[in-house]
Amino acid sequence: MTDNKRADTENLRREYLRDGLRRSDLTSNPLDLFAKWLGQACEAQLTDPTAMCLATSDINNQPFQRIVLLKHFDDNGLVFYTNLESHKAQHLRENPKVSLLFPWHMLDRQVIFVGEAERLSTRQVLRYFASRPKESQIAAWVSQQSTRIASRTLLESQFFELKKKFQHGEVPLPDFWGGFRVRFASVEFWKGGEHRLHDRFIYQRDSEREEWKMDRLAP
Repeated sequence: MTDNKRADTENLRREYLRDGLRRSDLTSNPLDLFAKWLGQACEAQLTDPTAMCLATSDINNQPFQRIVLLKHFDDNGLVFYTNLESHKAQHLRENPKVSLLFPWHMLDRQVIFVGEAERLSTRQVLRYFASRPKESQIAAWVSQQSTRIASRTLLESQFFELKKKFQHGEVPLPDFWGGFRVRFASVEFWKGGEHRLHDRFIYQRDSEREEWKMDRLAP
């Protein structure tokens, strides 16, 4: 690609002019502020407000990132589901330390959770799997996630074959499909600010006092 056809990334910029984030806006539990921001992202009709970038590392400490969808959160952690034979699941078996990033660009906000992932029980996974649309259940059977495939035609052929097979019955839970809960030790809230003077606050768990410590970070 010639230079004159590339985006002028050096000169792409904008100002962040929305209201900032002040210490008085913080809640004692970071999940309360997260729930508020997530609700506002939904009200603003952002595309995929529950989309979060999951960062993992393989056995060679090579980091990888991909988007997964948040399906549940509470004080015990944030939950997502995936193929247990995928690259991300393999990474989590080797190194459960992860980070999750919610990139709500349209609201000039980001939230980052850092912690460790653990497998969900089969009962928890089954309960969620049963709530999914039937087509999504079938897709879980068809997609051997992260493996190489010859063509999309083959993938679609397998999908319609299984759709016909299960048209009059329930779709069983694949033994290679499950979920993870990320138990977090820190949460950072980022709010874009004018002149690049962004507002950043980090919550870190104080295990001795069983409470959250809050600090402002430089932009």
